[in-house]
Amino acid sequence: MFKVKVYVTLRQSVLDPQGVAVKHSLHTMNYNEVEEVRIGKYLELQVKSTENLEQRVKEMCEKLLANTVIEDYRFEIEEVVPS
Repeated sequence: MFKVKVYVTLRQSVLDPQGVAVKHSLHTMNYNEVEEVRIGKYLELQVKSTENLEQRVKEMCEKLLANTVIEDYRFEIEEVVPS
């Protein structure tokens, strides 16, 4: 069994209105050291061992989990050790 952690964020070239709103709120609360905020998604998948797991996860990201026109993604795969 494997745990796959997928991180999806808007591309740098895409305006992030949620990030701008959070940055503004942080500044209002005197956290002026914050220069930029980007909002994203975090997904965690538990998957069975399979051939080409990395390729399969990439396909999942490109077909469903991320909109590759406006979003970037990265993922980490960890083997789950039974306790």
